[in-house]
Amino acid sequence: MSFLTDVEEAITVLKNGGTILYPTDTVWGIGCDATNEAAVDKVFRIKKRTQEKSMIILLANEADILHYTNDHNPIIFDYIKNVFKPTTVIYEGARNLATNGIGKDGTVGIRIVKDPFCKALIEVFGKPLLSTSSNISGYPPPALFEDIDAEIKSGVDYIVQHRQEDLTPAEPSTVIKLNHDGSIQILRP
Repeated sequence: MSFLTDVEEAITVLKNGGTILYPTDTVWGIGCDATNEAAVDKVFRIKKRTQEKSMIILLANEADILHYTNDHNPIIFDYIKNVFKPTTVIYEGARNLATNGIGKDGTVGIRIVKDPFCKALIEVFGKPLLSTSSNISGYPPPALFEDIDAEIKSGVDYIVQHRQEDLTPAEPSTVIKLNHDGSIQILRP
């Protein structure tokens, strides 16, 4: 299957409120339309995760952050440009997203993707993806596609073909938060 066909198949599922298993710039993720509450519920059920634990939102471009959060501090943009490891930023004032994908305190974790497949998927879809690692809650995230639990694979509506054979071990992103005083707090290195 070609790269573009895989993107198109995944988008068809996303537009119909479905869930996908797909490669990101970190670990393989379970994803859905981040603006669709029913789809977000499906991801929580697949992952067997309580809704008290929020998930992250993936975007293709920095400018899109302005549409999904009221927190527009330029310090974060400068910080992200100077890091090489994928970094998720916790923003306050989440908006235009499914309410069950936003933290109880109104925050949302957002990562700008660099992976070509993931970036193309989000750009063509035209909406952010809610994303979480492809493991059952409480278990470590798998480093390779072949390590993903069969229950996760059978629980999603579509499994992306791209990069399934990749044997480069992956790890989760760094997670940071910009404090009110302008300092950056590292929540997960």
